[in-house]
Amino acid sequence: MKVTDHIKNAKGKTLFSIEVLPPLKGQNIRALFDHMDPLMEFKPPFIDVTYHREEYVYKKQENGLLEKRSVRKRPGTVGICTAIQNHYKIDTVPHIICGGFSKEETENALIDLNFLGIDNVLLIQGDGIKNEGRFVPEPDGHKFASELLGQVVSMNKGVYMDDELQNPMPTDFCIGVAGYPEKHFAAPNLKADLKYLKLKVDQGADYIVTQMFFDNQKYFSFVALCREMGINVPIIPGIKPITSKTQTNILPTIFHIDMPEELTDAIDNCKDNASAREVGIEWAVSQSKELMKFGVPSLHFYSMGKSDPIYKIASQLFREPFEFHNNLNINEL
Repeated sequence: MKVTDHIKNAKGKTLFSIEVLPPLKGQNIRALFDHMDPLMEFKPPFIDVTYHREEYVYKKQENGLLEKRSVRKRPGTVGICTAIQNHYKIDTVPHIICGGFSKEETENALIDLNFLGIDNVLLIQGDGIKNEGRFVPEPDGHKFASELLGQVVSMNKGVYMDDELQNPMPTDFCIGVAGYPEKHFAAPNLKADLKYLKLKVDQGADYIVTQMFFDNQKYFSFVALCREMGINVPIIPGIKPITSKTQTNILPTIFHIDMPEELTDAIDNCKDNASAREVGIEWAVSQSKELMKFGVPSLHFYSMGKSDPIYKIASQLFREPFEFHNNLNINEL
């Protein structure tokens, strides 16, 4: 089932969803299931699975020279999506990225997903290769997520790269794209970033999932600006609980976000990571309750391989008697 259908069927009730990482190469998928099992209590209707592009490492050869090799530390996104659907009977949302793929490789991956009965994709540019100063697309690959979106929209219309196909069948993917309440780091300002987001929605994006944020006013303002620009698809907020003292410095650097002073002061006053995690859980619960009152379509938690904090948060949000229903038009959120 499509993400947008899950949202419609919820009839205003806020859903619970998560994003998971593929296991490191060499690990068994049981490690991922052990992480996910406790969270099944809260009945997530869909689960996102990230995609990690290749990295380059240098191996010293016998002659003393260095050999550059390409490695993928977390492969298996498509297989993991299928395994989750089979194991839990829950819809999955594989992330499809620009980096590391030609257009033909992207098309073939989407064909595989279609054959496997995976109805949803989240399209993002993805990261550049580590140690490279800027994002560089593959030869005959997509540079921007909007270009990747155009390819998926074309396939949904039955248009493939090979224009000599006889009676090609259209795909039917529900397409998610990323939104940045504090703007994408490469955008000169938020207005310019929103212009490109509207372009993707006008092209055919069905919903938006936001980058993590820790100040709900950033999300509320972002939604208001989107609606003013005519972006009327569901906007799902992304939530990441703080789990260690160092994250208040690391996360802003990696994801180009701001931390509220109240949160950083509270974390700074913690004596260790255990107490910092409790502060992070408390902050995420408060943040989530306010978002649920606002009527968000889903709370989408970035798990980063840690289920225990999310379990504690969800236990306070998705068990009776705490449950919010709203009468808003879900497409307004």
